[in-house]
Amino acid sequence: MSDHRVVVVGGGFGGLQFVNGLKGAGARITLVDRRNHHLFQPLLYQVATTILSTSEIAWPIRHLYSDRPDVTTLLGEVTGVDTAAKQVTLRSGLTLGYDTLVLATGATHAYFGRDEWAAVAPGLKTLEDATTIRRRVLLAFERAETEADPVTRDALLTFAIVGAGPTGVELAGIIAELARKTLPREFRNIDTRKAKVVLIEAGPRVLSSFAEELSAYAQQALEKLGVEVHLGEFVTDCTAAGVKVGEKFIPSKTVVWAAGVQASPAAKWLDIPADRAGRAIVERDLSAPGLPDVFVIGDTASVVQDNGKPVPGIAPAAKQQGAYVAKVIRARLQAKPAPGPFRYWHQGSLATIGKSAAIIDFGKIKLKGWIAWWIWGIAHIYFLIGTRSRFAVAWSWLWIYLSGQHSARLITQKETMREEN
Repeated sequence: MSDHRVVVVGGGFGGLQFVNGLKGAGARITLVDRRNHHLFQPLLYQVATTILSTSEIAWPIRHLYSDRPDVTTLLGEVTGVDTAAKQVTLRSGLTLGYDTLVLATGATHAYFGRDEWAAVAPGLKTLEDATTIRRRVLLAFERAETEADPVTRDALLTFAIVGAGPTGVELAGIIAELARKTLPREFRNIDTRKAKVVLIEAGPRVLSSFAEELSAYAQQALEKLGVEVHLGEFVTDCTAAGVKVGEKFIPSKTVVWAAGVQASPAAKWLDIPADRAGRAIVERDLSAPGLPDVFVIGDTASVVQDNGKPVPGIAPAAKQQGAYVAKVIRARLQAKPAPGPFRYWHQGSLATIGKSAAIIDFGKIKLKGWIAWWIWGIAHIYFLIGTRSRFAVAWSWLWIYLSGQHSARLITQKETMREEN
């Protein structure tokens, strides 16, 4: 093993793909993450909506690299980078020296300057977010069952989702199905089928990144499930009592934020330009401007394609970037010519609406309905890590498809019937 030190910050899709791509290169790799697990984010909403359990979409990072003596895994939070000294500083005070640094620190929720909304309108980026949303959704039904005041009961049975991208659409569809198909027989004092799911989007259509015909189909599928779709409307306030859309107030005890993302402070650490979302603007080889030994990938990076459009912040893009940077570093270590500039290959966009409808956009090929749903499911199972996870997720989906019963409807935190914002 050589003395070349590689520090990777972030154990998401990009970071892990980079580490996997550098196997056998001889470098000493240190992988740092604030959490001890890798998370399969595309299925996170299914944890939030009681379909899957946390263990089915997350895996301990240490276990993933237990057979890689070249990889050291550290649990810690990076607070800064000294590019002159080539050191990374952790919150604990520990410093890590590097010869090559890869920042794959991802993104978090963006509340457009209204960060106080986070307490009442959680986003969906982590397992903690998912279990918080799941708890609030289930508790809303439980509290409604014992609520005598009809106005408060209606607010408890109103679920507002802000943002109609894939996460918002997928959440809305599953919550609507949960209320209308899964829960009705289990409650005695309320009719869960009367629950309202409100999807609020500032743009002119849902799933704006998809073709218009697929976007229209998705909206029709949502409305068929009973979802109220509000387009061209901005949220102007969020409180524990509900959301204000323009001048109209929608009473809702459960609000979920799916309207935007904000990149990690990686660009500030490196003192390099960033776009409006805080993503670091990188060179064609994904290195930071003026810092050839520092690379930024995934949701942390702003990468422009040859057609002038930005590379989307999705898992396949992060994986491609991680694999590309691994090739660049391997070529340097072997004193070989560097690969050409990074080029993103779009493999298609997928989104699901409920348990039996989905849309897929492969460019020239566009699919919708139950066929798209099956393809969507097979694709996600394929990309899961480990045979056990694939089997567990496939079984959960099959059980729900056949029985209509969700398998993860547990309220596990201490907060049960106590009031929470």
